[in-house]
Amino acid sequence: MAAVFPANQVIVVGGGLAGMSAANQAVECGGKTVLDKSAFCGGNSTKATSGINGAGTKTQKGKGIPDNAEIFVADTLKGGAKKPELAKVLCQNSAADVDWLVDKFDLDLSLVARLGGHSQPRTHRGKERFPGMTITYALIQMLEKIAEKTDRARIITKAEVFKLICNGKAVVGCEYKKAGKILKEYGPVVFASGGFGADFGSDSLLATYRPDLLHLPTTNGEHCTGDAIKMGEAVGGKSIDLEWVQVHPTGLVKPDDADAKIKFLAAEALRGVGGLVLDANGKRF
Repeated sequence: MAAVFPANQVIVVGGGLAGMSAANQAVECGGKTVLDKSAFCGGNSTKATSGINGAGTKTQKGKGIPDNAEIFVADTLKGGAKKPELAKVLCQNSAADVDWLVDKFDLDLSLVARLGGHSQPRTHRGKERFPGMTITYALIQMLEKIAEKTDRARIITKAEVFKLICNGKAVVGCEYKKAGKILKEYGPVVFASGGFGADFGSDSLLATYRPDLLHLPTTNGEHCTGDAIKMGEAVGGKSIDLEWVQVHPTGLVKPDDADAKIKFLAAEALRGVGGLVLDANGKRF
């Protein structure tokens, strides 16, 4: 059994922006496999229409925006972050993350806006209409090219990971379902499979941690059922801050299916760059 380390691959579970970022960096360091339970990669990331935040980026410096990681940390803590050490990691890495996307994938993130909770313009997007889709697809396409031309990467869709394989207390792989079969992959596992905003099932994390929100619809994809969190906890992993569930004020309602539990996000950029929000009577609120 190939459950020994060092392994010849890294297994990334989830094919959104986080997963594809991990996979592309893993390939740079010798990684290999992405598993996504959906029919295609992209996840919620392709729906993001506001942009990506970064403080101290090359784009900001070129525009004379006086932003830095310290200001971003202060904004994040003011916004309610309860763990300064995690906020620092997020904010201090943000400039390098945005610059990596621009430099490595030749992405246009030249437009910068100031959105809610930020004291500086730091939400980056390009001239394309959907920045989340543009960014995520660029990373997917890069990995697809590598997978097509070499054996350094694999992308497996319709692969539902349901169990971690352990050697003692060490995670050494995972089991997944595909086309009616149970298959295994061995190697270190990176979970990047999203949250649990669409977890309305019998073992719902939403019901456990925020039952007060169960009645609300979600703009998460149907795949966001907290699988990774549940699998991690099943082998002794610890979770924190699961009660922090974001509630977004605006979504797009389909008139002939107004009560649908899954809705499409009406992004913050609609308001942040000048859109007006009106109620059913045409009045601003």
